Amino acid sequence: MIILGIDPGLARTGWAVVDAEPGREPRLAASGLIETPSTDPLQDRLVSIHRLLSCVLAEHRPGAAAAEELFFLKASPSVRGTLEARGVILLACAHAGLDVHAYDPRTVKAGLTGSGASGKAQVQRMVQRVLRLAQPLTPDDVADAAAIALCHSRMGRLGGLKVVDRIGGSRRPSCS
Repeated sequence: MIILGIDPGLARTGWAVVDAEPGREPRLAASGLIETPSTDPLQDRLVSIHRLLSCVLAEHRPGAAAAEELFFLKASPSVRGTLEARGVILLACAHAGLDVHAYDPRTVKAGLTGSGASGKAQVQRMVQRVLRLAQPLTPDDVADAAAIALCHSRMGRLGGLKVVDRIGGSRRPSCS
């Protein structure tokens, strides 16, 4: 199964496409970073994230998507921006007909390293090792996206939190 892992953010959204066919070693098919300038209006930044992620979805046609579940103790402008970015990410995936599964950071870390308290460097090394990469993925946003995809490949069968229902057929709302 081809899995798109997404690390949502308004300034930087990391993504990674992992080929995780059962019975084979997972491999990184593609990865990248969507960056939006802080000087651009919010709506333009959100349109850019949606458009570029839609291109990734169209090009790689993943069978599943997994994104980091967001949890914040207090609201701030950066939190709102991240949540808004996550909304357009979910929308792009829904338009592509994908269910999106959410994993909290501790679950992703535990799924890869065995400890939910692992640091970023340890997660990066495990992603590098599991995907048999010559160098660690950078920046962190891209490595985190690959970690999320790997987490889903290992744990998705147990049912990650589904945050978007498939849009299709008679369930599509009519625009009148």
